[in-house]
Amino acid sequence: MTAQPTEFIRGSSTEASRSLFPTLSWEAVFQGGRAGFVTMATSSSSTRPYEIIVFGASGFTGQFVAEEVARTSAEGPKGTLKWAVAGRCRQKLEKVLDQVAETLSKPELKSEVDIIIADVGEPDSLAAMCKQGVIVLNCVGPYRFYGEPVVKACVENGAHCIDICGEPQFLEGMQLNYNKEAAEKGVYIIGSCGFDSIPADMGVLYTRDQFKGTLTAIESFLTVHTGPEGACVHDGTWQSAVYGFADSAKLRSLRRKFGYKPLPVVGSKIKKRYRHVLWLLHDFQSFWGSEASCLLLKEQYQHMSSEEQPVQYGAYAGVGGIGSVVKLMFAGMLFWFLAKFSFGRNLLIKFPEFFSFGVFSKEGPTKKQMEGSSFCFSFIGEGYTEDQDPEQGKPNSKIRIQVKGPEAGYVATPIAMVQAAITLLNEPKSLPKKGGVYSPGAAFSKTNLIERLNKHGIQFVVVGTAEA
Repeated sequence: MTAQPTEFIRGSSTEASRSLFPTLSWEAVFQGGRAGFVTMATSSSSTRPYEIIVFGASGFTGQFVAEEVARTSAEGPKGTLKWAVAGRCRQKLEKVLDQVAETLSKPELKSEVDIIIADVGEPDSLAAMCKQGVIVLNCVGPYRFYGEPVVKACVENGAHCIDICGEPQFLEGMQLNYNKEAAEKGVYIIGSCGFDSIPADMGVLYTRDQFKGTLTAIESFLTVHTGPEGACVHDGTWQSAVYGFADSAKLRSLRRKFGYKPLPVVGSKIKKRYRHVLWLLHDFQSFWGSEASCLLLKEQYQHMSSEEQPVQYGAYAGVGGIGSVVKLMFAGMLFWFLAKFSFGRNLLIKFPEFFSFGVFSKEGPTKKQMEGSSFCFSFIGEGYTEDQDPEQGKPNSKIRIQVKGPEAGYVATPIAMVQAAITLLNEPKSLPKKGGVYSPGAAFSKTNLIERLNKHGIQFVVVGTAEA
C-alpha cells in the first residue's frame, strides 16, 4: 500500500510534558566522563561461555532476535560470537534453532548453539543463566510483569542486559531501583533497544551531530508503509499498552520519587502543530510513546555529564487519512473506557483483533506482511547557526533527517537490538564511564552504532538544510 495523505498523532515535547514528566536531577547518578573504563563485557568475556544469551528465544519476537544473532555472528569481537538461547521449554527452543538453521542454511546451528533452561518465576535459574553470559537479550514481556526479575538477576550476577521494552513505567522504575547497584558493578542495563526507541533516540543524536550550530528543537514524524497484505502487530505489544494505560497513575507516582529539576530551554519554545507540516505535505496529530521517555532520560544524562544544551522534542505519527483518524478516535475512546476497569481489560486482552480493528492479533504478522512493510522517521531540527547567539532572536536554520528501515516490529527491532549488543561488546571504551541504567541514546552516543545500523538496513541520511 503506497503512502497517501496522512494524519499524524502528536506526542510530548520536553516543554509540554514537563508537568507529567519533569526532568531528572542526575548529579548523584551520573558522574560524567567516558574513556578509560573497562566494562564487564570485556573483563568477563574470556571467562563466561557465552557473549550473548537470547532469553525468551521461543517467543514471537525472540525467534527473530535469535535469527538475527545467528545472521550477524561474524561481527563478534574476534570475528565470531559465542551465544545461546534460553527459555522455559527445551522443545520450543530446539524448534526455534531448527527454523533458524533452515532459514539461514546453517545446519551447524542445531549443534553449535546451546540451550539454557530459565524461567522468570525461578530466580535460581535466572541467576545461573546470567552467570554464563556477558549480555542477556531479554525478549520476555510484558516487561512490567516479567522484566524486573531479569534485570535483578543480571545486576546481581554481573551480566549486561538489553531489552526491547516500550513501557515507560518499567524503564523509569528500573532506573530508580537498580541504577546505583548497576553502576557499582559496572553493569549496563539498556532499555528500549528495538523500534522503541533506537530510531528515535539515535535519530535525535544524528540530527544534533549533523546540525552546524546550536540545535534547540526537534520534531519527528513517523510514517509506516505497508504492502498489499496490510500490516499486523503481535498482541504482546497490545497487552503492554493496555496495562500501561491502566497503570498511568502509578507512573506519575513513580516520577515523583525522583528529585526533579527542569531542563533549561534554549532558544524559542517548540510550537505545537495541528494541521500541516509543509516539509512533509501531510496532516498530523500528536503521538505519545516510549521514545519521549528515552529522549528525556538521554537529554538529562548528556546535560549533566557533558553540559550539552538540551533539545526540545515533539513526536508525531501518521495514521492515514481522515477516515483513519475518525476510526482511531472511536477506538481510542473505547480503549480509554475499557482499560480503566478489570472486566474491560480482560475483554481488550481476549479480543485484541476486534478492539484494534485488526491491527493487533494473537498470531502476529505473516511473512508477506513483514516483507511488504517499512517505516520512515523524518526529523526536522531547528536552531541557530554558528555565528548566531541563541539568546538573541528566533532560530535561523533548519535541518531535515530521515531514518528509514524495514518492517518495524520484527525485522528492524531484532536488527537494532542485536546491533546494540554487538556495539556493547566491541566498543566498551566508548560507553559511559560507569555502568548503570541507560536509554539507548545515553549509552551509545559516542559509539559507532549508527554506522552499524546503516550497514544493516536502518539508514540515517541528511535530506536537506534550509534557513528558518
